[in-house]
Amino acid sequence: MSEIPDDLIYTEEHEWGKVIDGELRYGITAHAQDELGDIVYVELPDEGEEVEKGEVMGVIESVKAVSDIYAPISGRVTEVNRKLEANPELINEDPYGEGWIVQIEIEDESELDSLINPEEYEETID
Repeated sequence: MSEIPDDLIYTEEHEWGKVIDGELRYGITAHAQDELGDIVYVELPDEGEEVEKGEVMGVIESVKAVSDIYAPISGRVTEVNRKLEANPELINEDPYGEGWIVQIEIEDESELDSLINPEEYEETID
């Protein structure tokens, strides 16, 4: 069973989010990176880019597959984790810490309602 921190919110697509000062820090879960295997490349959106909830905003490439990264909410990308460009394996090593992907300004708080709590997320992977 993969680690599921209880201080985060999740999507059914195996992504996590953490609200920090009106922004959502976002990454993929330990379960997702386990399924992908060794991550070798990450294509990130640009800082300042406007993203729409559910739209593709980047790509994660692993030894097993290429997966799109979907925006969990709509908003402006305020920060991207540039460390991933040189060290994409940070997602494998620390998916909830150093391996975070982007931070998005929360424009519509109600969009967070579509994210699920840790218990609901655990049910999606059982």
